[in-house]
Amino acid sequence: MPAKSVCVYCGSRPGSDPAYIADATRLGAELARSGWRLVYGAGDVGLMGAVARAAQEAGGETFGVIPQHLVAWEVGKTDLTRYVVTETMHERKKVMFMNCDAVVVLPGGAGSLDELFEVLTWRQLGLHRKPVLLVNTEGYWEPLKQLVRHVVDRGFAEESFLDYFSLVPDSGAAIEALREALA
Repeated sequence: MPAKSVCVYCGSRPGSDPAYIADATRLGAELARSGWRLVYGAGDVGLMGAVARAAQEAGGETFGVIPQHLVAWEVGKTDLTRYVVTETMHERKKVMFMNCDAVVVLPGGAGSLDELFEVLTWRQLGLHRKPVLLVNTEGYWEPLKQLVRHVVDRGFAEESFLDYFSLVPDSGAAIEALREALA
């Protein structure tokens, strides 16, 4: 039976709180120790670089996917187990998602939100049932949780939309939730 793969969406910047880098590093190391392959955006900067380096240092497999136009900007990490360069962002997202069994979202910006909402939309449309976990480091995702609640309360999504993702307080809790979901 092949090992499970976990797609991690996260910032290409480190963010303003050192806890973000610490959680990304912990997540990468624990994915590797759990025998799961990291699938991510192939950058060597910000939280992306932290999660990948930690997974590599712990002996884990890494699968990075990056569009050609971001290779220089996000510093494409070519020493991964598998490194794929795509033509477009759309291709990147598709390849990442199709090669994973679960999604974990660390703190990040517009790109991470884009990736998150695309997989939530696909779930809403019945295109997958993969677990989606948001690592709520230092309460980072609390405003998003309120926004999604607002969307449901205003009638733009069913109540079930709230069940398409889970907030976990940190990387340790994400690993525990993944163990249960991927068993």
